[in-house]
Amino acid sequence: MSQPTTRMLTRIKAVYLFIRKHGPVTTSEIAAEFDITDRTVQRDLNILAYNGLVRSPSRGKWDITKKKVKIS
Repeated sequence: MSQPTTRMLTRIKAVYLFIRKHGPVTTSEIAAEFDITDRTVQRDLNILAYNGLVRSPSRGKWDITKKKVKIS
C-alpha cells in the first residue's frame, strides 16, 4: 500500500475510535481533534458511513452504528 493510503486508513481508523469514545460528535469537533479540514473529515465519514460503521442520526452529529468491527 502506498504511504498516503496507509496514512488515510490510519486516520479513518482513528476517527472511528474517536467517535466510538466521544460520540455523538460534530464534524467540526473531529476536524479540531485531528487538525484536519471539515472537508477531509467529511470524506472520512463518507467512507465510514458507506461501510456501515457510522451514521448521523441528528443533523451534524455522528455516532457509530451497532455493526461489529474488529480493529487491529
